[in-house]
Amino acid sequence: MAKKKSVLVQRVNELEDAVTRLFTGEPPAPAPKKRRKARKAKKTAKAKKSAKKAVKMVKKAAKKVAKKAKRKAKR
Repeated sequence: MAKKKSVLVQRVNELEDAVTRLFTGEPPAPAPKKRRKARKAKKTAKAKKSAKKAVKMVKKAAKKVAKKAKRKAKR
């Protein structure tokens, strides 16, 4: 199985090719097709973000309750 090239290496190769074509007078290479990103990844990222937000809000509420309880205990 061929090792997958990193995006950076792919880009470097494209640029080298473009520069070579400039000096040789060849027409530019057709642009490579853009790959579609998986929709699932986007959904899971969104779910993780909202879950983090929920946890943050719960922690904030818990802090508030703890502060109130501390103040009441001092009285």
